[in-house]
Amino acid sequence: MKTVLITGASSGIGKATAQKLLSEGGYTVYVAARRVEKMQDLAQQGAIPLAMDVTDDAQMVAAVERITKEQGGVDILINNAGFATYGAMEDTSIDDARYQFEVNIFGLARLTQLVLPSMRQKRAGTIVNISSVGGKIYTPLGAWYHATKHALEGWSDCLRLELAPFGINVVIVEPGLIKTEFDDVMIGPLLQRSGSSAYARMAQKVAKATQKNYASRTSSPPSVIADTIADALKARRPRTRYVAGAMARPILFLRRLLSDRLFDRLMGSMI
Repeated sequence: MKTVLITGASSGIGKATAQKLLSEGGYTVYVAARRVEKMQDLAQQGAIPLAMDVTDDAQMVAAVERITKEQGGVDILINNAGFATYGAMEDTSIDDARYQFEVNIFGLARLTQLVLPSMRQKRAGTIVNISSVGGKIYTPLGAWYHATKHALEGWSDCLRLELAPFGINVVIVEPGLIKTEFDDVMIGPLLQRSGSSAYARMAQKVAKATQKNYASRTSSPPSVIADTIADALKARRPRTRYVAGAMARPILFLRRLLSDRLFDRLMGSMI
């Protein structure tokens, strides 16, 4: 039995991944999130819920110590917890920007540090980092969010090189449009920051376009990413990157194909 720790498991991709791995069997699944009450359905399916805020070092240490005591360590870490701060760069406080990095980068990095000693000792393990196509592209009013995802891509690449000698895999998953709470969490704060500022016209257009995209039939269910993660975990030698979900491959293809100025025009035409 492989021991898995999934962060951000109270909804969306994290919850779907936990359900997928539980249904497949062969895994002891620990699920972590701030909203423990939202994971009771997973507990009924056999998961072990943990209260964890990835910005709270004590909670992360306690969680890893518990798993190490009960299972001998984490074999597979799925770093899924994250959110998107949207709003004009000028309108976004530096405190909000720092918190975006605390959740999407520093919390993820600290948890990874905590699970690595047992993985190195076993000379085996897998780190799965949930990035985004947003780690390769950019959109208006998403400067701080895209900064964290671009950082995660580079961080993961460096980590892969560092951990290869110990037999530990590092996998990046880049979802496209997925039906999660992403748009609900993003739109309200976006309009609070920039809905009545000098960037109001752009903010209204971005909010409307985001709502339309995530409500449309073109967005994929979280199970698409869960299936992708499950496939990666079963692979003898997993790929370094997996791209999945609505619009993911087309938008990354266009980013590689177009110059910066042409891609700017493409993004501008969507709002």
